[in-house]
Amino acid sequence: MAEGPGDKQPRSSDPREEVLTRERAKIKKPQMYQVVLLNDDYTPMEFVTWVLTAVFHKPAAEAQRLMLQVHQTGRGVCGVFTHDVARTKAIQVQSLARRHEHPLEAKLEAIGSA
Repeated sequence: MAEGPGDKQPRSSDPREEVLTRERAKIKKPQMYQVVLLNDDYTPMEFVTWVLTAVFHKPAAEAQRLMLQVHQTGRGVCGVFTHDVARTKAIQVQSLARRHEHPLEAKLEAIGSA
């Protein structure tokens, strides 16, 4: 007798021979963003160095080096984070700058594609 599409026959009558398979969900890596400080003609270098240590937890020497990079090239990457973390850090920079009456800007730039 031919099997119909609705007929399901077990491969074995012994339940110990059943093979269980589990599908694994592919976990997609999150999109990463770099936080970039932009140079301006008014924010003091000392303030930029302080922001780099306070917000990005950079050691003093690295903060100084990065501040000079921002000053000399017009921009500097402070770190690479997931979107939420990068956005939070950029907002912290903007908030501190406004509180101290400086025009310092931080922006997010996507890294590659997820």
